[in-house]
Parts: sequence; C-alpha cells; structure tokens
Amino acid sequence: MDPSSPMADLAAFWIQEIGALLFGMVFLFLYRQSRVVYFGLWAIAWLLRFLAAIFGFEVLRTSSAGWLAPYATFEFAFVIVLISAARAGFASGIKDWRSVLRLIAILPIFVALAWALGRFNGLEAYHSSHAVVLGFVYFYNFVTLRKNQGVGARFFRFSLLVLSIAFVAHAVIFLDLYHRGDAPQWVLYLHHESYVDFVLHCMLAFAAMAMWSESQIDRVHELGAELDHLRRESKHTLDLDRLTGLLNQAALARRVEESGEFNGVVAVCDMDNFKDVNDRHGHLVGDEILRNIGSLLQSSIRHEDEAFRWGGDEFVILFHNQREVVAQKRMADIELRLREFRVRGFGMLPIRFSWGTAEAQTRPLREALDEADRKMYTLKRSRAAEGAPRQRK
Repeated sequence: MDPSSPMADLAAFWIQEIGALLFGMVFLFLYRQSRVVYFGLWAIAWLLRFLAAIFGFEVLRTSSAGWLAPYATFEFAFVIVLISAARAGFASGIKDWRSVLRLIAILPIFVALAWALGRFNGLEAYHSSHAVVLGFVYFYNFVTLRKNQGVGARFFRFSLLVLSIAFVAHAVIFLDLYHRGDAPQWVLYLHHESYVDFVLHCMLAFAAMAMWSESQIDRVHELGAELDHLRRESKHTLDLDRLTGLLNQAALARRVEESGEFNGVVAVCDMDNFKDVNDRHGHLVGDEILRNIGSLLQSSIRHEDEAFRWGGDEFVILFHNQREVVAQKRMADIELRLREFRVRGFGMLPIRFSWGTAEAQTRPLREALDEADRKMYTLKRSRAAEGAPRQRK
C-alpha cells in the first residue's frame, strides 16, 4: 500500500464522528449548567470537528483535492474557536472580540495554504502542519488555564498537555517516516483520529466534568458559608433593640436562662426623670434620648461586655471578668456624662440616673441580676428621700 495515498478507514471515521458528538454533548451540558463561555466554545468546536471529519473522510475515500478546502475550513475553524476559548477563560464572556475577528479574517489564508500543501506536497504535508497547529492550540489552552486550582482543573490541564504532545508527535512521525518512504502500515491510521487520540479526548471530557463538579462543590461551600453568615447576622439582628441598638429583653432573658455561673459584674440602671421628659418634650425627644443613651452605654463598655435594654428606660450591663469596684467607677462616669446631656433643639437636658451593681463570681446570673436590681431601687428611693423630685415609673 502506498503511504502517500491512504485508504479511508470506515471504523476510524465512525469513532471520530461518535467521539466528536460525545465530546460536544459533554461540553454543551457543562455550558448549559454553568453558562461558562469556555465550555460553550468547546461545544461549538466539536461540532466543527464533526463536520470536518465528514470532508476529511471524503478526501481519503476519493483522493480528490477538491474536498480538501472544506475539510481545512472546518478544521481551522475548530482551531480558531479553541483559541477563542483560551482567551475567554472561565469568564462569562469573551473580553476581546477583535482578536477573534482577526483570526477569522485570516481563515481563508489558512485554507489556501492547507489546500496548496495537500495539492502539491501530498496529504502527509497537510497532516503534519495541521498536527502542529493542533498541538499549539492545546498547549495554548494549557498555559492560559494555569491560574485555575483544584484537582479537576489540574487533571484537565494535564489532558491538554498530553494531547499537545500527542499531536506534535503525529507531526514528527509524518515528517520523518513519510519522507523516508518506509512508513509502516499503522501510520495510515494517523490520517484519522486514532484510538489513542480518542482515549485522550475522553480523558479531557471527563476532566472537564470533574472540573465543573469541583467548581460546583466549591460554590456550594461558598453558599453554605454565606448562609451561615446571614443566619448569624439575622439572629444577631433579632436580638437587637431597634431604638437603642443594644441587645433587647429577649436576648437578656435567653442569656439568663442559658447561663450557668457568670464570672463578672452585673449592673442595672434606670433614668429617674424620664417620664417627666416625655411629658414635657414629647415622645420623639424621649426616643432620641434613649437612642443616645444606647450609644453612650455601648461606647462605655469593652468589646467583650454586653449591654441590654431591659425595657422602657431600664438597662442592664454585663461586665465580663471584671471586679465590682471597676464596674462602679464606669457606672459613675456614665452618670456624670448624663448630667451634661444635650438634646438637639433643647440644649442642656440633664438626666438623673440610678444604678446598682452585683458581683457574680460563683453564682447564677439571675441571682446577681436580682441583687443589682434591688440595689438600683434602693438608691432610687434613698435619693427620693433626700429631697430629689419623685419619679413616677
């Protein structure tokens, strides 16, 4: 058999066509699931390869150079689409369409060169040049995807590298054996997609599936982390008092129920003249006062401490790992600052403030809270008895 006039192999043709359809369906599925342009372009490329194989079979069957032009057209269109895929990467679109248009513009030049090579130098010259181009394209995809991490992505890149080496090897075989004129029988199958090429392309398709599955798993983990964050934020928001920004009564009740022993100091505080302020200036002014007191309490405690609005104008502060003398000094500072309290549009509006503290080093939080509450009311009554204006709660 003359190696320069290879016969068409029907089995190899069907393997090539079935493989092109299979790989095209795999990448089309990946594109429909992910909407990643890279996978969509690969699906288009395999459709072009399917059409190219039909004309390539006719070239071998008829030994007519007339079929070489459409064969080369679809083969190099396959190449152009894969270059476009490499430039697109895993983004949602191709960033630079001008490079793709330039490649399409030189397609007729490729076709003319391919036809000339096949017409005057034989099919081995065409297949050699074509194999070199495919090797370059696969290697170009290998290089452009180097930023992608994960086992699936690395396996996909490895498949591209192996295919690149395989096609360069095809070109070397054609150039060496055919020019020596002693090509063995098995070299004829390199005119078609060989069984080795089919296996390598299967490996590439499965690697793409693995890469997509891996990206989906990563996305699920990201969504899970986002949901956990939103759940924590939602829970935190439900525990906040909308007016003051402090933790609310429900959060305090849950803290008391869930807590065993509390190591620190509990402070309970209350405004003595808040009802008079509401009656005299209105509830909007009262709300602004509560809002500013919430900000004052929050700025007066440490990050690990907790401040609650217990209800109305009564507040609770939990000083974690703190001694009572230190907590009392902080409460005295807060009371002093409230005596110089100012309200927009009303100027100085002193707030009288009663408070009580209780140390809870080895006892339940509820007991310390009750003791601090009693101390606060004891102070309130003693101040009233000393001549301070009585406060109606």
